[in-house]
Amino acid sequence: MSDSYIQDLFAERIGGRHYGKTTAIYKFEKIKRARRAALAAHPGAEIIDMGVGEPDEMAFPEVVEQLCREARKPENRGYADNGDAVLKRAAARYLERVCGVAGVDPETEVVHSIGSKAALSILPAALVNPGDVVLMTTPGYPVFGTHAEYLGGRVHALPLTEANGFLPDLSGIPGDVLRRAKALVLNYPNNPTGASATADFFAAVVEFARRHRLVVVHDAAYAALVFEGKPLSFLAAPGAKGVGVELHSCSKSFNMTGWRCGFVAGNGRLVKAYADLKDNTDSGQFLAIQHAAAYSFDHPEITGQITEKYARRMTMLVRTLQEVGFAAQAPKGSFFLYVRAPKAAVTRKGQRIEFGTAEDASQWLISEKLVSTVPWDDVGGYLRFSVTFAAQGLEEERRVLGELGARLGDVQFEF
Repeated sequence: MSDSYIQDLFAERIGGRHYGKTTAIYKFEKIKRARRAALAAHPGAEIIDMGVGEPDEMAFPEVVEQLCREARKPENRGYADNGDAVLKRAAARYLERVCGVAGVDPETEVVHSIGSKAALSILPAALVNPGDVVLMTTPGYPVFGTHAEYLGGRVHALPLTEANGFLPDLSGIPGDVLRRAKALVLNYPNNPTGASATADFFAAVVEFARRHRLVVVHDAAYAALVFEGKPLSFLAAPGAKGVGVELHSCSKSFNMTGWRCGFVAGNGRLVKAYADLKDNTDSGQFLAIQHAAAYSFDHPEITGQITEKYARRMTMLVRTLQEVGFAAQAPKGSFFLYVRAPKAAVTRKGQRIEFGTAEDASQWLISEKLVSTVPWDDVGGYLRFSVTFAAQGLEEERRVLGELGARLGDVQFEF
């Protein structure tokens, strides 16, 4: 019996009857293909992977041990649903101790998430009706906007420019867009730019949200990875709980990417709506993982050790790229370095290779220099380097970055 009729049944949100027939290749799939091709052309060669977007090391041993202890408890074996009090209370303590956000009620203003991605995919259903608009920064993580569009909403992009410190220009949003807008989605420290927000910016966001009746969703996945000062939470801005929520995650701050655990905190009504929708979406993260996450949030010194490593690597990476001509400037947080992509490269033999886009430059770097980066052409041409490359210890870090400098130093870049 033929199943060809199934092609006609796919929802329009994923392409309808044309689903699976497009020849477009997703950016990260292009990177993977180029990587495989480079390895095939250079068997046994080392790829220097500066494009990876997750920690290069495991969770700390004490966190793994806590997971093991919790996994042995019979009372943790069942469905977690929206969780118990352990993670909620740890989250409230963390927000106060680490981020300076006092007065968060763990019972009504915190709910766990199965990672920030899951939260960003669920929250639009609490807000977006067909025709509504969500305001999202670009370049950026698209999940909230993708699901808003699934629901019949529209995304209005807010360009992040170097001239504005990679902060969105809220004053430039057209009035007709604001009248239809429901939510403003932010992410600082930012992926991919590495830019950090300021207390003044968050205060302005709160005022802007009140004036235009917007919900603010702040994805704080990288909030704790700061190289100077203390982490800055959107919820620390006066009145922030009145207009929005903040998403925190164990993935980046505690090397727990695959564990899929974090929390949503802030406005009680929004947290309840998220919890109600989540209750109809999943059965909760395993309580043993939630309790190990709670242990981590009660031990922010773990993040301090991780951040110390990233700061050291960032300093060396910036210096390496500057030495070969890139205008690299260290960010104040995250593990990403965002630099202008070269327009051309001139080899020692005088061959000049022109790059029309950042993607062209990135593809050339992986195929010719075996250096993997992530290109962004959304607002100008940039390359994202990450300091989560695989390296055990300082000497190995120096070796990898020395090799990076040697490979890139073999050509003259033009910007």
